[in-house]
Amino acid sequence: MRKQNIAVTVDAVIFYRKADVLNVLLIKRKNEPFRDQWALPGGFLEENETMEEGAIRELQEEAGLKLEKLQQVGAFGTPGRDPRGRTISIAFLGLIDATPKVKASDDAIAVKWFNVKGLPDMAFDHRAIISEANSLL
Repeated sequence: MRKQNIAVTVDAVIFYRKADVLNVLLIKRKNEPFRDQWALPGGFLEENETMEEGAIRELQEEAGLKLEKLQQVGAFGTPGRDPRGRTISIAFLGLIDATPKVKASDDAIAVKWFNVKGLPDMAFDHRAIISEANSLL
């Protein structure tokens, strides 16, 4: 079997609906690549955790939001999506009923809710991940 150099990451797409406006939680990245750009909370999967556990951990570390359960959206692995090398991200979806307190920490310098119809420029392929997650609602 040929050895591969592929990293696995997880991303959390957290939606909050207020009236008829769908919002998504984004963090502003502290580090390269894409420093100072908006992205989904996420990061590298640790060796001894499930993919869902990794997404829940990253969400809490970067945005201060603790959820118990997330739904898997899919895998995103187009070559070139991450300038650090071949990376496959497993995205997870959460839908919450109230606007919780969020606080940027770890790899995030800011955290903010955005209307999905007015998203800022985003890191990686996170706009496509949000679109895919939105289609599951």
